[in-house]
Amino acid sequence: MKNEKNTRRDFIKKSAMAGLVAPHLAFSASEKENIEVPLERPKVLFFDVNETLLDLTVMKQSVGDALGGRSELLPLWFTTMLQYSLVSTVGGQYQDFGIIGAAALQMVAANHGITITEEAAKESILGPIRSLPAHPEVKAALQKLRDAGYTLVSFTNSSNKGVETQFKNAGLTDYFDERLSIEDIGKFKPHTDAYHWASRKMGVNPSECMLVAAHGWDIAGALWAGWRGAFVSRPGAQLYPLAVAPEVIESDLTLIAERLIALK
Repeated sequence: MKNEKNTRRDFIKKSAMAGLVAPHLAFSASEKENIEVPLERPKVLFFDVNETLLDLTVMKQSVGDALGGRSELLPLWFTTMLQYSLVSTVGGQYQDFGIIGAAALQMVAANHGITITEEAAKESILGPIRSLPAHPEVKAALQKLRDAGYTLVSFTNSSNKGVETQFKNAGLTDYFDERLSIEDIGKFKPHTDAYHWASRKMGVNPSECMLVAAHGWDIAGALWAGWRGAFVSRPGAQLYPLAVAPEVIESDLTLIAERLIALK
């Protein structure tokens, strides 16, 4: 049995080093502890936008106010929004992510005896989301990655116009080589087709892509699509335990940038 394990490890290690299998998918957790596989730089770094790059505090306060100050309902609102974005995708429909968010807000409010009009729900989300600030370390970290020669692409469930406005107001536009929105494919992340579409748009193979995100569901979707992953473990963010762990896990973008710049 021991010889069989060693043979398997040698085979997978050689395959990973030859690029035949993505290193982060090649080994089990116990094997990773005992085997060092030199990782190459991904060709393209894709960044989720909301929460990963932009601080959602102001929008959360606005939504909380719309829910009568019941901030404990915020996680339920977000998961409902994500749920119905996927319902739309599975049903072959598309609506702006913010519009789905407003509808989800009305649903959560109604279930808790709170009345919110459609216009009030939209304004509580679409108003503040346009002018969210970047997290404090984001700009410096992005600049370091650009200086190190990385291609940076934003990849979001928000609309093209929405992320354009967000980046302009947050001062992030010049850090990115390309902005991609799932609006152009009509399928929300974490649908596998969204990641495959994004890699084709940039002319690279899935294994040459890395997603940087603060959402466990987004990282899981990217890994399942054959991408690599870097998880920003911002407060309240958790990885999905039933998915493979990404190769990079750090608490902020500065630490992630340092790890990625060290790759050869």
